[in-house]
Amino acid sequence: MRLSPTPEQLSLLQSALDRLREGFASLPDAPEHSADHAPDHTRPEAVAPALPMQAVLQETATRLHDNFPYHHPLYAGQMLKPPHPVAQLAYALATSVNPNNHALDGGRASSALEKEAVAQLAAMFGWREHLGHLTGGGTMANLEALWIAGQLAPGATVLASSQAHYTHARISAVLGLPFESVPCDTRGRMDLRALEARLAKGGVGAVVATMGTTATGAVDPLGAILDLRAKHGFRVHADAAYGGYHVLAGNLARETSAAFARIGEADSIVVDPHKHGLQPYGCGCVLHRDPSVGRFYRHDSPYTYFSSAELHLGEISLECSRPGAAAVALWATQRLLPLERGGEFVRGLEASREAALELHAKLAADPRFMVGMTPELDIVVWGVRATSVSASSAAARRVFEEAAKLGLHLALAELPIAFFGGPIAAMHADQPTLTALRSVLMKPEHREWLVEILARLDAAADAARG
Repeated sequence: MRLSPTPEQLSLLQSALDRLREGFASLPDAPEHSADHAPDHTRPEAVAPALPMQAVLQETATRLHDNFPYHHPLYAGQMLKPPHPVAQLAYALATSVNPNNHALDGGRASSALEKEAVAQLAAMFGWREHLGHLTGGGTMANLEALWIAGQLAPGATVLASSQAHYTHARISAVLGLPFESVPCDTRGRMDLRALEARLAKGGVGAVVATMGTTATGAVDPLGAILDLRAKHGFRVHADAAYGGYHVLAGNLARETSAAFARIGEADSIVVDPHKHGLQPYGCGCVLHRDPSVGRFYRHDSPYTYFSSAELHLGEISLECSRPGAAAVALWATQRLLPLERGGEFVRGLEASREAALELHAKLAADPRFMVGMTPELDIVVWGVRATSVSASSAAARRVFEEAAKLGLHLALAELPIAFFGGPIAAMHADQPTLTALRSVLMKPEHREWLVEILARLDAAADAARG
C-alpha cells in the first residue's frame, strides 16, 4: 500500500487540472498565488519574512513523520485505511474549485455528484427511494438518524447494545432523549432476551442495531430486532458505520449474512465511506428509507436557496457548510470501483475477512494466547494466558509495547471476560474486564502480510515474557 499517489498518477492530476481550467477559459485573466512570495520591503525588520512555499511544505512533511505508518500492512491496530489514489486525486482536483455542498450556489457540480454517489450507497442496501446525504463522519450521521427518531417519538427512549459506539449515549443526551444500554451475549451481540424484556416495559422510540461494533466487529441480530419491531412498534436504526459495505461480501458467516440481508428493512442506515469505502476523512453518510422525513429538516434561508428550484442539500441536512470535495472523491471512487458483488472493491473486503479468519485460527493454536469470538468481519481480538485476569491484561500491554518496538502496530481493547469463554475460566477472575489485543485487518494486503505479522507477534510475545 503506497503512502501517496505515484508520479504517474500525479501527472494524471495535472492533466485533469488542465481540463478543469478549460471550463473557465472565457474568464479574463486574474492574478494567481505564486509559489514563493517576493520579499516585502515594507515589513518592519522585527517581523520575520514569510518562508518560501517549498520550505513550508518540506517542514510540514517533516512534522508529519510523527505518525504511525497507518498506510502500511504492519499497522494492524485501529480503523485506519488509506484512501484510494483516485479519491486523493479527485479530492485535490475538487479543492481547486473549493465547492460547498450546502446550497447549489456553492457546489453545483459537486452537489450533483453527491446525489449520485449517495444514491449508489442507498442502492447497495436495496433502496431505490431514500433521503440521504454525506456528513463529516459517523457521529454526525448517527445524530441525524436519532434526531429524526426523536422528532417522530418525542421523549421516547433510545436503546443500543453495551458494545455499541459510545456516541449513541452522548448523542441521545445532546438531543434530550433518554438512553439505555442493552446487555450483550458472549459474542458481543445485543442480547435478544434482554432487549425483549426492556421492550415489554414500553416507552422505546428507537433501537440501534450495530452492524459491526468498533471493538470486535460483532453484528447485532438485525432480523430478530426487526421482528420485535412488528410487535412493539419502534424505529430501527442500523449503525453500519463500520460494517455497512459488508452487505456486498460473499464470505460472511451464515448468521452475519442473514443480518445484512435484512438491512434494507431498517428505517435509517449510517455508513462511513472513510472506513471501508476508501475515502479520506471525513466522509460519512446518513440514509432514511422514508423520504417524507425530509419535512423535519425544512427551514428558511434568506440568501442561499433561491438560485434553483432543484433540491439544495442543505435543505435535508443539519450541517450547513460541507466539503464538496468529499463528494467528488467518493463519486470518482465508485465510478472506478463500482459497488457490485464480485467486483474488485468487494474482493478487497473479502480478502480482509480471510486475513482475519486466518489470524484468528493461528492465534487459537498458539498456547500463549486465548482467542475471543470468531471474527464476523475483519476484526480479531485475543488475550494472553496467565494466572489471573489482571496478569493477563498486564501481559497484553507488554506484548503491545514490544510489538511496536518491532514495527508491528496493534491496538488494545477493554472487553468483558465473558467474551473469552473456556480459557478465562481457568484464571482467577480478579476483575470483570480483560485488556485484550486487537487487530483491524481492513487492508486487503493484510492477508499477504500475515506471515510477517505473525513472526513479529511471536517475537514480541517472547520479549514480553522476558
